[in-house]
Amino acid sequence: MRYRVLVSDPLAEEGLDTLKEFCDLDIKTGLTEDQLVDIIGDYDALLVRSGTEVTARVIEAGKRLKFIGRAGAGVDNIDTEAATRKGIIVANAPEGNTLAATEHTMAMMLALARNIPQANASVKKGEWKRSKFMGVELNEKVLGIVGFGRIGREVAKRAQAMEMKCIAYDPFISSERAASLGVEMVTLEDLFRRADVITVHTPLIKETHHMINAGAIATMKDGVRLVNCARGGIVDEKALADGIASGKVAGAALDVFESEPPTDSPVIGLEQVIVTPHLGASTVEAQKNVAISIANQCISVLSGGSAKYVVNAPVVPMEQQALIEPYARLAQKMGRLLIQLIEGRLEAIDVTYGGEAANLPNTKFITRMILKGMLDPILQVPVNLVNAEFVAKERGIRLSETTTEEAQGFRNIITITARTDRMTETVSGSVSSPNRARIVSIGGYMTDLTPTGHVVISRHTDKPGVIGKVATILGRTNVNIAGMQVGRHRPGEEALMVLTVDSPVPPEAMEEIKRVDGIHTAKYAEI
Repeated sequence: MRYRVLVSDPLAEEGLDTLKEFCDLDIKTGLTEDQLVDIIGDYDALLVRSGTEVTARVIEAGKRLKFIGRAGAGVDNIDTEAATRKGIIVANAPEGNTLAATEHTMAMMLALARNIPQANASVKKGEWKRSKFMGVELNEKVLGIVGFGRIGREVAKRAQAMEMKCIAYDPFISSERAASLGVEMVTLEDLFRRADVITVHTPLIKETHHMINAGAIATMKDGVRLVNCARGGIVDEKALADGIASGKVAGAALDVFESEPPTDSPVIGLEQVIVTPHLGASTVEAQKNVAISIANQCISVLSGGSAKYVVNAPVVPMEQQALIEPYARLAQKMGRLLIQLIEGRLEAIDVTYGGEAANLPNTKFITRMILKGMLDPILQVPVNLVNAEFVAKERGIRLSETTTEEAQGFRNIITITARTDRMTETVSGSVSSPNRARIVSIGGYMTDLTPTGHVVISRHTDKPGVIGKVATILGRTNVNIAGMQVGRHRPGEEALMVLTVDSPVPPEAMEEIKRVDGIHTAKYAEI
């Protein structure tokens, strides 16, 4: 049988040639959703880049689809949940453009240090203004790398060859792992304070949106230079423009923008800002690499093998689904909550299965769901059941899994302990029926929390007035409290409060809650 593969976005010829030897290949670019729905039922695999939106409707129409491949890293344009429900493997090619993005970062940094684009434009206008374009040397400067994944590590390697001092911030890379590469891990605040040049290599998520803002810029060195070849929105462009106008920021090099094309960005017209049109992965080699990678993965899957970079979860074996899935859903929610409660660099995750949970047939699956819940929301690399343990190991996060007959009064219990360089936090959960799972303990305090929605979790001194003040602040910001629980060990000592609320809590309200007399810590989380 000859398989049929559809390529709906431009793909490098090397990848196409690889596929042509194996299958019947059709290349049809620029398709609308309706056009794709009309023809996708005839194909066994679909290969895309960023142009094609692979919606649930497209996936539903793909009666023969076994594989969807993204020639590149991001899979935002593919409904991976819909694909998983249909049993379709989704894979990407995350490493193909690592060196391209790395080298573009270095090019932008050097161009920024020596004013190369501005000088080039000046000479082409017939000018010869050497003194106007006085630059700085990068030798012995401190490079602050925000995000120490694959690209961040490659940037560090090249910067060290230029004798730059590299410091990095990444809450999911151990200090030991970074030290082995000659890089010092620091807090984000310390990085902002010490770096002469700052480059960002993180995904754009809630925690990194406007990470470099007016407040952060105010703490930086005078004359700092900023580079962003990662994601638009990490840098607050208005704050950056203000920083340049004040002289605090000497210049910036941006390949990505909050809105692309950046027609209304306040930085575009500034002479101190170097810009490129999202070229990080735009090299002949990168496009060749991702095309060959996704072609080979497609061939492997259609031949009955596996894909190297699967980004959606494999299905639980049919005979285990009814038993395992309630625990897996709870475990992922617990992990998602726990990652929002901790502070500092994650160093270890300990998972304990107690009571009936200790005898589950597939605890490895559940542990990987915990890792997915903890790591996927905050890492640029998609975390799934296939790569979860590898991603944790690559970042120096130690993982342990133990079982015990003790269930703390429940039929079954799962306890996750996260250890960072600053704290230890635990969350426990229990399944009482296939449709009823609860978080039963946070930090050793008993709770009875449905793992969904918005919550405010605080530790406070158990005294009159504290809870009322918190409720007043939430009411003033139009946040409705749906439920409240308080756990304590002894009256008058520390207590834990869990507030279930109907809507997100504004950051300014959380800051006000943290200042309430008697509040020790307060966190807002979305489960």
